[in-house]
Amino acid sequence: MKRMNRKICWMLGFFLLAGSSTFAQGQDVKGGKDHPLLTRMPNFYISDYKNNEFDTHKFLKQDKIAQAVEGHLYYIEYHLNAGGAEPGELKIRRNVQDALKKVGGTVIFDDNFNKTSTITVKKDNKETWVEVRSYNNMYRIYIVEREIMKQEIVANAEAMENDITALGHVSVYGIFFDTGKSDLKPESSAALAEIAKLLQNNNTLKLYVVGHTDNVGTFESNMTLSKARADAVVRELVTKYSIAADRLKAYGVSSLSPVASNKTEDGKAKNKRVELVEQ
Repeated sequence: MKRMNRKICWMLGFFLLAGSSTFAQGQDVKGGKDHPLLTRMPNFYISDYKNNEFDTHKFLKQDKIAQAVEGHLYYIEYHLNAGGAEPGELKIRRNVQDALKKVGGTVIFDDNFNKTSTITVKKDNKETWVEVRSYNNMYRIYIVEREIMKQEIVANAEAMENDITALGHVSVYGIFFDTGKSDLKPESSAALAEIAKLLQNNNTLKLYVVGHTDNVGTFESNMTLSKARADAVVRELVTKYSIAADRLKAYGVSSLSPVASNKTEDGKAKNKRVELVEQ
């Protein structure tokens, strides 16, 4: 009987110890929490966590070019709970991508060899960069939130007329497109209305509408994109504001005429513009 009791006690102790070990492995590290944009994969816990108010991380973009992004940095490392079924590294990456796409995210890098994806999200005046590196039983996420550069130049008809009179051209900011697309965004309406006002106040003025891009992507694709964006501006001015089509000609020059260095995000933002040039 004593021998039986000792055996039962030993077995209970073993199971309690095993249960305690599994529970400990599944505990989030102190202070660790999911980022608001992403919930974790089922059966994973946070094994490492960093939250730095200002830091930098290099994110891989297309052509495997690394770009340093500065801002509020989060680092979250997840591990699979003991005994959990491995979802596979590809499923982890796809889940992160799909979750961010639902809130307007864009995948700008995805590589099966490196098991890494980079996704950007523009929301609430923030540009959020997300990198996920996945394995079968763990994954790491780097997140940098940066404030979107506030527009320094407000387009208005009087200022545009002054620049055209003095310089023969004017750069117009406040015309917005999604990355890689030529559809005008609704928030472009204020700048377009000022261009229309400029043309309505000067009945003899004729303009070249010139699209400019940064140097992200190939030169050829940016040439096509810059022309398509210029076409979109001309089309809007003609159809919505009743500007005569023969007063406007659209051209695209890709990244041929930067006004700032393309090595910084602010510089790229300034280079992505529409320019009005007097004919």
